Amino acid sequence: MLKQRRQFAEQVATSLFEAEDAIDAALAKCAALAGVMPLRRKEAGLSALVGQDAVEWTSRSIAALAEARRAICEAHKQLDEAKTQIGLGAVTMNDAGATKPPSGALIRPNLRQVDAA
Repeated sequence: MLKQRRQFAEQVATSLFEAEDAIDAALAKCAALAGVMPLRRKEAGLSALVGQDAVEWTSRSIAALAEARRAICEAHKQLDEAKTQIGLGAVTMNDAGATKPPSGALIRPNLRQVDAA
């Protein structure tokens, strides 16, 4: 029974990671779109009024995706709790090939420790 629960948990984890990746990709694409529209408008010598509605709607889509990202992160936390509830608390569910930082850890690869003076 434990083996079956682990298998089901791995399937859920895989779907969760795919959903997280999809939201991140969509957020990045919308942000790129929001950045390129004003630049190209200016390069084309067009008035700032041209495409303003499109810029606003794209900005709204970014806000909606940010909210979706928050929701999927909350779902992730709840699934982590459920994992413990079904007896798999000691099992780590990682995205294939990904290394998971400790919960709450910030990744700052360019920082280094300095000795006290």
